[in-house]
Amino acid sequence: MLTGRLRPGATALAAALGITALSGLSHTASAHPLDALTADEITEAVALLREAGRVDDATLFPYISLKEPEKSEVLAWEPGTPGPRVVEVHYRSGDGAFVAEVDLAADSVASVEPADGETMILLAEFLTAMELATGDPAFVEGLAKRDLKPEDVFCLPLTAGQFGLPEEEGRRLMKVPCYVLPTGSNFYAKPIEGLYAVVDLNARNVVEVLDSGVVPISEDAWGYTEEEVAARTGSLRPEMSPAKLSQPGGSNITIEDGLISWDIWRFRARVDKRPGVVLSNIDVKDGERWRSVLYQAHLSEVFVPYMDPDAGWYWRTYMDSGEYGFGIFLTPLRRNVDCPDYATFLPAVVHQDNGEPLTIPDAICLFERNIGDPAWRHYEIFAQSEDQQVPAEGRPATQLVVRSASEVGNYDYLVDYVFHQDGRIDVMVGSTGLDAVKGAAAKSMNDAGAAEETRHGTLIAPNLIAPNHDHFFNFRLDFDIDGQKNTFMRTGLVPGTPEDDAPRRSFWVTETKPATSELEGRYKVNPMTPAMYHVMNMSAEGPLGHRPGYMIVPNNSVAYSPFDYVNDMPMKRNAYVEYTLWNTPYKADERYAGGQFAFESDGSDTLATWAAQDRPIADTDVVTWYTMGFHHVPHTEDWPVMSTMWKGFMLRPFNFFPHNPALTLRLDD
Repeated sequence: MLTGRLRPGATALAAALGITALSGLSHTASAHPLDALTADEITEAVALLREAGRVDDATLFPYISLKEPEKSEVLAWEPGTPGPRVVEVHYRSGDGAFVAEVDLAADSVASVEPADGETMILLAEFLTAMELATGDPAFVEGLAKRDLKPEDVFCLPLTAGQFGLPEEEGRRLMKVPCYVLPTGSNFYAKPIEGLYAVVDLNARNVVEVLDSGVVPISEDAWGYTEEEVAARTGSLRPEMSPAKLSQPGGSNITIEDGLISWDIWRFRARVDKRPGVVLSNIDVKDGERWRSVLYQAHLSEVFVPYMDPDAGWYWRTYMDSGEYGFGIFLTPLRRNVDCPDYATFLPAVVHQDNGEPLTIPDAICLFERNIGDPAWRHYEIFAQSEDQQVPAEGRPATQLVVRSASEVGNYDYLVDYVFHQDGRIDVMVGSTGLDAVKGAAAKSMNDAGAAEETRHGTLIAPNLIAPNHDHFFNFRLDFDIDGQKNTFMRTGLVPGTPEDDAPRRSFWVTETKPATSELEGRYKVNPMTPAMYHVMNMSAEGPLGHRPGYMIVPNNSVAYSPFDYVNDMPMKRNAYVEYTLWNTPYKADERYAGGQFAFESDGSDTLATWAAQDRPIADTDVVTWYTMGFHHVPHTEDWPVMSTMWKGFMLRPFNFFPHNPALTLRLDD
């Protein structure tokens, strides 16, 4: 999703984000196999396709990405030696959509095949859909009924989903709602409800204009800048003394040849147009030994289905990562708002529709923070005396945060990977931005008809209803606990059997069961059946004869909805939300829970269909998929901009270290 009027091509996004063309960054023959593509590599891949006669000046490129080598190649790679560098290129021409593999090391096009589905949305297609809609006579007539002209509005072309209907066959569809052009900061304050265009991007025509009748348009501009808020409310809060994070001694983070190191952690990071930030080769230091925890971790899919069956809303079942892309919509991070002033900021290299590289400045920030919590502490009452008080022994906790922010339409999503000094990793998503709103006649819940209008949402401002919806985030976690031979375990807490003569009549014991196949490896986290979920290496020696592992702790992130995953097509396309946890054997091309091609997908290539093979997963290279999320029933406090809501889960060592890793921390002066 994209806001505002667009100028032709992807340069509109570049201008909106402050992105500039990037050149002069060439890869070396010894680049790490998982390093991000440089600007020169993107340019070279397109040039090789052009030389091969596969593309021309009219070709558009929905997706250009590193084609990851097989894991065995990556793990066998030695620094300073040539490594594989293959680029996966999705392109669209007059002949259709294609997937190419370009081998940069060999300076050749390795393969070109027709795409098995609809490619990701192109930025130019937003412009095309908007121009087709506002130029259609029936749509112009609908605007006139509302005393509006095309120049009075901006439109927000949206992916139309897939419902298995005959009229969808062979078409690349977007649906186009519009808004009155804002006088201030809020582009969503004045929806033109009841008027939508259906656009076929392949045929470049308007398939249908839907006009269900005139609905009053909100009169309030609902701006959210400081000046607008002050003008609206009459005053701002009194100034306060700021509480700020600082790091007077300088950063403890080192970045060398793409390897990020901090405290007991090291890992690599890159940006991909689809998932956004990808972390690879995550190792932790145990004494003097580096040990592998995760081969890779990244966002797999984002599913946001709205619960309003209205003709203008039922199809809003967005797959934000697979259809739009979290990487292409990364936004520059702002100092002292998104990240502390002392943070380290890194750019991201992406690409335009024409295949030319772009850089997003300050797309990732890395920073250390101490939020005033102890890593551990103990106050010993028995050490005290009448003459002397012995203070609590403890150590301050410091964290490393790797943060990015993607603006996908009205929502802003912060994605954090938080590394702790005790061996934990938190994976967090912060949702903020603006609610999607629909126009309504009601100004108050006391108005006649308000109850009917708000059956599927909440009246959050006069003439504005925010429909109910869900947010689901699926993460792909390729664990390599001390190597690739891992097993996923569920350790349930079950009633123990009391001894006949024991006074204690109830207690619990642990019952551990490994997942031996994919269907066994699906789990619904339920507080009524408490359990621990962990990945272990049964072939490695842990402390005291244990098998080393890492737990997945759900925290506040579990969300289920009463969906029909068989008959409702949007849910069939995203059936992974039925379970919190899935486990599959490693397969290089099984990267995204929604399948390789999410746009208008039919659900035949998803995590759920892969797992239906019921492949063995015990003592193998297991990949764990975690779906977290929340149900969003909007409320007035969400408007005009929402407070950030954080959801996440924790990865925690389980018999991995011989003692608390934070034991060796120093006490700050």
